[in-house]
Amino acid sequence: MRDERPAAKTTPASDIGAMRLRAQVARWLEGSCMTDRKAQSWRAHMAARRIRQLGDPILRVRCTPVEDPKSPAVRLLSDDLRDTLRVAKKKYNMGRALSAPQIGAPVRVVLVEIGKFRATMINPEITDVGSEDFHVWDDCFSFPNMLVRVTRAYRATLRYTDLKGKIVTMDLEGPMAELLQHELDHLDGILALDQPSGLDPFAYRAEWEKNHKPEERYGPPRPREL
Repeated sequence: MRDERPAAKTTPASDIGAMRLRAQVARWLEGSCMTDRKAQSWRAHMAARRIRQLGDPILRVRCTPVEDPKSPAVRLLSDDLRDTLRVAKKKYNMGRALSAPQIGAPVRVVLVEIGKFRATMINPEITDVGSEDFHVWDDCFSFPNMLVRVTRAYRATLRYTDLKGKIVTMDLEGPMAELLQHELDHLDGILALDQPSGLDPFAYRAEWEKNHKPEERYGPPRPREL
């Protein structure tokens, strides 16, 4: 089963702003409230959203599961994640995925886009991890100028629902495994900054890149320390 590390302290959506946002997203995700006309209107106004930055309370919310993965609202949220990710990639010259809370929607949705591969992962969960870990210098659009060294499982099994309502299972390894662990942490209000590993685990991106090669972002797999 998944390796259970101590979770960072998270803030429930109890403040007024978070409650209002959660209620709004809940209405979006109720299939009955999204008529074709409303969906078309929303689509006409689609744009890259603002990525929430470190300190925004929504990054500490435990996100709500999606009840209807095939609803128009979920598809439109997926489109917004895609558009926002593409703009952010160009701006920061990095990035492979984005979670819904990072654009202000506290629901369990992640979008991954790597080359020609793109997947909207609804209610994703890691069902198993291998026996090896590795160190990663992790980055995040919510604190784009920083890197933090974390420890991740080197292999993981992922299960999610796609936009058609189909259950998908993937066996992940290395960079892809750590990426999905990072994104799923977002859905539980956990950031990479909460999980530093080793001595001197923080660095400004610009300084780190002056002194290291890109491939040094990932350490070798090693047996998990119990």
